[in-house]
This record gives sequence, C-alpha cells and structure tokens, in this order.
Amino acid sequence: MRALAAFLAAIFGSLLVAALLAWPAWLATHALVPEWQFHRVVSRLWQLLLLVGLLVALRRLGIRGRDDWGYGLPRPVFLRQAGVGLAIGIATMLPMTLAMAALGVLRLRPEFSAVMLAEAVGAGLSAGFGAAVLEETFFRGVMYRAIERESGFALAAWGTTLVYAAIHFFARSKIPADDVAMDSGLRLLAGSLEHFVHPLPVLDSFLTLVLVGLMLAFVRRRTGAIAAPIGLHMGWVTVIKATIVTTHVNDDAAASWLVGTTDGFANIHGPDERLLVDEWEKAVLAETLFFQELADRMRGTR
Repeated sequence: MRALAAFLAAIFGSLLVAALLAWPAWLATHALVPEWQFHRVVSRLWQLLLLVGLLVALRRLGIRGRDDWGYGLPRPVFLRQAGVGLAIGIATMLPMTLAMAALGVLRLRPEFSAVMLAEAVGAGLSAGFGAAVLEETFFRGVMYRAIERESGFALAAWGTTLVYAAIHFFARSKIPADDVAMDSGLRLLAGSLEHFVHPLPVLDSFLTLVLVGLMLAFVRRRTGAIAAPIGLHMGWVTVIKATIVTTHVNDDAAASWLVGTTDGFANIHGPDERLLVDEWEKAVLAETLFFQELADRMRGTR
C-alpha cells in the first residue's frame, strides 16, 4: 500500500498545494503577464508540483531503469508488440463505429471528403500516440510496477485502473480575472471535482474506463512490458478521434442511447478529458514555454 499511497499523495496532494498557492502565484504572474488566465496559471503550477511530487515518489520507491518503466523488451520485440497492439486496437474499435453508423446513430458530416478522412486519421494517430505513450508509461509503467512489486498484481491492476479512470473526469473550471480572490484556488479545485460530487451522469463512462484499465493491466502483466498496451490504446484513440471528426451523432436515432453524452462515442472517454489527453501530451513543452516566457518577461522588467 505504500507505493499506491505515494502516488495518490503526489497527485492529490499537489492539487491541494496548487489550490493553496494559486492566489500568490496569480499575483506574481498577473503583474508580469496580465493576459494569462487564472486557471491557466493554476494548471501550470499544478503540473509543476505534480512533476516534482512524482519524481520524489519514484525516487523513494526505487523506480529505475527500463524494466521499471515498462520498456525492458528488446527494441524489435517492443515495436512488434506495439504494432500488433495497434492493429488489434483499430480492429476492435472500428466495428463499433461501423455498427453505430449502421444503426443510424452516427452520420457523416456534410463536409465529409476523402481529404477530411485522411486528415482525421492522421490527427487520430498523432493524438493516440501522445495519449498512449504518456498514459501507459505512467499508469501501466511506473505506477503499476511500483505497486505490483510491493503488493502484487491485484492491487496494481485495481489501483492503477481506478486512478486512471478517475483522473479523466476532472472538469474544466474557470474563474474570470475580475473575480479572482484569496479563495479562488480552492473554488477552482471544487469546480474541477464537480463530477465526483455528482457522479451519476458520468458513471457509465467511468465504468467503461475501469474495464479498459483492467484489460490494459492484464495485457501489461501478460506481455511483461507496455508495448502492447501502448499499441492498443493508440488504436482505440485513433478510431475514436477520427470518428468524432468525420461524423456527428443523430439524436433522433432509436439506438442513440448507446452513445455516451460525455464523449459522443459510446462512453469511452471522460467529458473534460484534459489531464492526460488534451493537456499532458503537451505538458512538458507547455511547461518549458510557460517558464521561458515568464523568465523573458522578468528580464524585460529589470
């Protein structure tokens, strides 16, 4: 349990610290860069604190080397497993798109074309690669390895899965600059946790992600690496993103209840999936640019 507790402390502890430091952080940055929105400053602050917390946790738990990160296989084997996983991911998700289209739930957008389809697939592959590498490296890589080594497979599978599913449901929350006050960080945090206070509207999507997470944990255990989970994850996201771009939901279809209200694609993703898909695939670059810009502004004021 020590490993799981360390990761939970890093994730949720950094959230609380970021909320408490939000006001002074906002004052410091707003004076230099007035156009930066409050939620953006707090988000970057949390990402930085989370990164520090995770690095400390990994060091204390002795997570080192390629094996611990899930990359221990020889490169040809790793790439082969990833390729097979990608093919299986696409092959298992594409029939869902075709079935919903056959049922009249999905319809092609009026502007649909071969070029649009090609661009959608390309964007899906790009988004899928970023999401899969980041999420699988963390959840089925270092987090799984630390918990499994200490407490066994069951806790590793369930622990990583529940955190993986839950973190997709942090809601988007914003506070206008004129309304920012000393307690704004805590109010922003409360808004981000809205779906945990009222879980029923997203329960179906949450359960779907639990099943996905458990399956990826079993694949991780079976193959001994995260290559296949990365491929599977990438394949699923590729089809989902391409489908969302090229089609729209027909709410009048008799079977429209099959499609989740949170993502427009059978309850696969959370409603505001900002942390590890929309945000974290660019987090390192964004963090670097953010502090580089801040440093440039500070040098300019001297």
